[in-house]
Amino acid sequence: MSTTEPDALLGPADIRELAAALGVRPTKQRGQNFVIDANTVRRIVRTAGVRPDDVVVEVGPGLGSLTLALLEAADRVVAVEIDDVLAAALPATVAARLPERAGRFALVHSDAMLVTELPGPAPTALVANLPYNVAVPVLLTMLERFATIERTLVMVQAEVADRLAARPGNKVYGVPSVKAAWYAEVKRAGSIGRNVFWPAPNVDSGLVSLVRRAEPVRTTASRAEVFAVVDAAFAQRRKTLRAALAEWAGSAPAAEAALVAAGVSPQARGESLTVEEFAAVAENKPAGDRPAGDRPAGDRPAVGRPAVDGSAVDGSAVDKTPGSGS
Repeated sequence: MSTTEPDALLGPADIRELAAALGVRPTKQRGQNFVIDANTVRRIVRTAGVRPDDVVVEVGPGLGSLTLALLEAADRVVAVEIDDVLAAALPATVAARLPERAGRFALVHSDAMLVTELPGPAPTALVANLPYNVAVPVLLTMLERFATIERTLVMVQAEVADRLAARPGNKVYGVPSVKAAWYAEVKRAGSIGRNVFWPAPNVDSGLVSLVRRAEPVRTTASRAEVFAVVDAAFAQRRKTLRAALAEWAGSAPAAEAALVAAGVSPQARGESLTVEEFAAVAENKPAGDRPAGDRPAGDRPAVGRPAVDGSAVDGSAVDKTPGSGS
């Protein structure tokens, strides 16, 4: 890989100059807060463990701060951008700042929630400064649709980072925690201050690392079936599982029977269960209630195959928080 010039990455003046030339004003609607600190994007790439053979997909590249740092380290980068102006400008920024790497860059102009295939080799990593207002659904959708993504590092609102990485019994453990754990080993990987963004958000940010499970959760239930139990359990999280799962099972006694068969106390609450325990409950749903034709959980989707239902994009009450973009 060729050596790049020190000034290839974007600094505060570069970001503002690019934005002014494009007539871009960051919008809350799309959760846009641009990273203006080169050291921060280098740190993200380093923490992500990006390798020279990686094919990295980035969601919400914005003006290209993180994109350029990823291109310095990875084999290829595919960026998914929904904004018309930003999508049109990014290839030119890459060509101007890293001309020798421009051939290793591809842009997908689309809403990430609608993307079902990516150009070039299958992605091996996801590294992104996710727009906070859609961070959880985008993350879960990408993990579902692109099973070749082995390692993920995302920057999200600190509170959301805590929720994604929470363990059973933690007060912020919830739907995002369980669904992320379905796909990966999840942990907090650092904190990011507000002053590295333009405009500065009114919340702090956190890095979350997700390493794809070597083996899927062992269960005969499908992902959709397990996620249905998770959604039901946390929709009424203050209730016991016997009560919270009554509608899911058909009645409170049926819910109790499923829980007992799974080895889970009917008096427990959702916040105490691991993803494996949720899977066990799903396996024991009363006969006749499981959807026909749904694939078993261990059958991972091929790259490009869309999620089989809306549950993969459910962020437990999608986090409506200020956002970011690179």
